[in-house]
Amino acid sequence: MNVTIEQWEASVAELWDRFDSLDREDGVAAMHELAQTCPAEDGRAAFELAGMYDSMGFEAEAGTEYERALALGLDDARHARLAVQYGSTLRNLGRFDEAIAVLRSAPTHTSTGDAPRLVLALALHSAGRKDEALRVALEAQIASLPRYQRSMRNYAAALTEHVD
Repeated sequence: MNVTIEQWEASVAELWDRFDSLDREDGVAAMHELAQTCPAEDGRAAFELAGMYDSMGFEAEAGTEYERALALGLDDARHARLAVQYGSTLRNLGRFDEAIAVLRSAPTHTSTGDAPRLVLALALHSAGRKDEALRVALEAQIASLPRYQRSMRNYAAALTEHVD
């Protein structure tokens, strides 16, 4: 049976809605089956499969699918989400420099907000770059402050004066 991209997207959303009731193998198997039926000729099926692998704790498999999704191409929202998810996966795999690079080049999009910078702070922390991590985390939150933005910017900058 041929499905439209809208039907496929709805099926993917429904599967994610059931995520908490799925065990690891069933979740991956269900998304793998959906990925095979995707009518789009881009990276969205690989992206969704990567996300399921990632969410179920199969980071190595997720990394392979994230790379495939990038190679096939993604819309702006998924590309931004991929950077956050893949950066987090690379961090979990101990590949800190790669994680930092992915997160530093993450595209901005409303679908991710400040998540790329917060995950970047985690990756920097994991890499032992604690002052830089704190600076990035602080800077990610400055715009949300009703006051003290200038002070926080200065405090954040002072954390890494020796690095910049």
